[in-house]
Amino acid sequence: MRWEAQTLQVDHEQLDIADGDTPSGGVQHPMVDLELSSPTPEFAHTEFHEVITKSALNKVPEASNMPFRWSINPYRGCTHACVYCYARGTHEYLDFNYGEDFDRQIVVKVNIVDALRQELKRGKWDGQTVALGTNTDPYQRAEGRYQLMPGLLAELGKAGAPVSLLTKGTLLSRDIPLLQSLAPEIPLDIGVSLAMIDPQLTEIFEPGTPSPSARLKLIEKLSSAGANVSIMAMPIIPWLTDSINAMEQLFSSVASAGATSIQTTPLFLRPGSREWFMSFIQSQYPHLLAGFQSMYSGRIYAPARYANKLRAKTRQLAHQHGLGIGAVHESEKDPDVHFRTHLPIRPVNSRPTTTQTPGTNQQALF
Repeated sequence: MRWEAQTLQVDHEQLDIADGDTPSGGVQHPMVDLELSSPTPEFAHTEFHEVITKSALNKVPEASNMPFRWSINPYRGCTHACVYCYARGTHEYLDFNYGEDFDRQIVVKVNIVDALRQELKRGKWDGQTVALGTNTDPYQRAEGRYQLMPGLLAELGKAGAPVSLLTKGTLLSRDIPLLQSLAPEIPLDIGVSLAMIDPQLTEIFEPGTPSPSARLKLIEKLSSAGANVSIMAMPIIPWLTDSINAMEQLFSSVASAGATSIQTTPLFLRPGSREWFMSFIQSQYPHLLAGFQSMYSGRIYAPARYANKLRAKTRQLAHQHGLGIGAVHESEKDPDVHFRTHLPIRPVNSRPTTTQTPGTNQQALF
């Protein structure tokens, strides 16, 4: 692994991660010396690599079109194992592969709460939004074992940092009381990632994620607790999840569960993700391979014509179901209120049942 060049400063009393500063009595260690590989029987075929991180806060380049300037990723790799995940290529930086290693070789930054505390104390953060859930899901199954998120949220709350949180993980429900306690103090954007309602398709493309019905229940819990829940419907996969019926079912389901806004994004394929996704399509949906190869030939993103039609359909369905348009931070419906701390707990609408995978006789978006 390419961790040998990284160093950290260790003191018997506390961890000081200031770059270039070794505290009195501290020593420098190569990262590789501090890695602990931890196979666990309860996580079949998964290995955790416990590391000491030098930094918790990642600065997002100013040139980026991301609506946040800081991110935190307590894990690298993700047991959700989503076939299309855009972050797969980043696992190669650690000398892992973008395929099964991304799903099974999980790097855990076991000291990340302490690292964040030190960075906030030193004034590294400049007051802008901190996003959790960018290159990895912070509430993947590993979080149940390591429980890093409560500490991270608490430290960000103490600093008054606006937080944007996106997850597929239903473990987020564990931290709802903590989020409620933080809501009066800091802006909180809560997003649930849900792009397909059909349980069979979900099992195929997102084999390690909670079921769609479980995520709908999470939305209900968050809404009942006072959260304005944004839905990140990403990616919408051509020929598989972009039919009129599939999208109607998605919008209807999340609206009934209590979501307040939604953002759809077409499938995009970065290096690493492209190779893994195309190989998967060749194996599971060979009749669609030529279409995907043509659509994404020489490009990462879907053609503008496709994206524009999807955007128009999104606006139509969102209006129909009373949903705002926007990503986790960018709801057009209610941009200034993220957690309804002033409202009492209210009853939650019943959740509609799921149906089978859309058939070939259903109307497609294109």
